[in-house]
Amino acid sequence: MSTFALRRALTITVTVGVLVLAATACSDDSSAEQTPSTTSAASSAPGSTPASASASPTGSDTSTPMDIRVTIDGQEGEATLNDSPAARDLASLLPLTLDLEDFHGTERIADPPRKLTTENAPEPQAPKTGDLTYYSPWGNLAIFYKDGPSASSDLLVLGHIDADADQLAGADRITLKAAS
Repeated sequence: MSTFALRRALTITVTVGVLVLAATACSDDSSAEQTPSTTSAASSAPGSTPASASASPTGSDTSTPMDIRVTIDGQEGEATLNDSPAARDLASLLPLTLDLEDFHGTERIADPPRKLTTENAPEPQAPKTGDLTYYSPWGNLAIFYKDGPSASSDLLVLGHIDADADQLAGADRITLKAAS
């Protein structure tokens, strides 16, 4: 009987040890994943904003905004892209002209020439009127002419277009280009 009790205690101890080891390994991996993410954000930034990307790893999504020019159905305006990796990826595609279509009576959408990066995405936030966003599951850009739904990790806010909600609601074509 004592041999059976000893075996049972040993089995339980080994099982608990394996679970603790697995839990520790998982938490070490997630920590390791976050460290390269910060490094990756800093390493992808040298082409555009070396100082700010390394100075603010948690707030890099808005640390160094980039002014851009927009033309909506022939009317010129201004916009700002945040400093998220996805926004920098979009900036690398400029100049870009897109045909827009309505989606759910809230936003105008279009497909960029390729999917944008979603690495090191900023904290999700609910889109507001004028926000330029990227919906990662479909790979499309969306311009909100009404405040959007609640925050979603699939929807990345890339920046903001300074335009009237009515102008955005009726927009058929938009051109984005770097500000001179």
